[in-house]
Amino acid sequence: MTDNHPIPAPDPRVPTAGLRLPAALIFDMDGVLVDSNPFHLRKWVNLLNEHGIPFNSEELPKQILGHRNDDLLRHFFGSNLTAEERRALTEELEEKFRVAFKPHAQPLPGLRELIAQASQAGIAMAVASSAMRKNVEFVVDALGLHAHFRCLLNGDEVTHAKPDPEIYLKAAEKLGLDPGQCVAFEDSFVGIEAAKNAGMKCVAIGSSFPLEDLRRTRADRVVLSFLELDLEGLGTLDWGVGSRE
Repeated sequence: MTDNHPIPAPDPRVPTAGLRLPAALIFDMDGVLVDSNPFHLRKWVNLLNEHGIPFNSEELPKQILGHRNDDLLRHFFGSNLTAEERRALTEELEEKFRVAFKPHAQPLPGLRELIAQASQAGIAMAVASSAMRKNVEFVVDALGLHAHFRCLLNGDEVTHAKPDPEIYLKAAEKLGLDPGQCVAFEDSFVGIEAAKNAGMKCVAIGSSFPLEDLRRTRADRVVLSFLELDLEGLGTLDWGVGSRE
């Protein structure tokens, strides 16, 4: 797909020479690349209401964000759905999401600038999302970022969902890097745990949950948005052996 969303030129004011940098940046998708979680919440509220399934609106974000649909359908519907019915409902849910979200697909503020800096510095980048393959490809293509990621990992490719580290370990393996050389960007509690369980540094983005809640996690840094991040800032993390200079 042709990239109609050019990445801005790196800011020459951001020095990288002499900094110890991560070898790779690995991004979750929903709530990290894009502000899509309100749309995911809405689809689940509609579904649960349609089926008369009670839920706590205050707890729902923590229950669903970062989790795979199959696990969520098991949680809310129990044994009332067959595996085939869960697959069909997932396809229906996500098709509705893509149609609703498409006009709103924009990168989170500061994301393109960080990608520009990472590209200039030769840092590998990847996506590791619990979303289905169709959603990951849809969002990355809508943003025009496909060419900047060496690999796209999705929930269909792993056996164990976040907070299990499988998806992050697979991303590091595909990049040919030790997980300890990588920094992950996450917005959900299960995502943060997955990254840390993989042995990665993790930056929590405050797009989905309050900053004070994220600060109680194992995230190495908590920011409101990518506007607070650049390579110089990432270089101040304790990367230890295996990082890049």
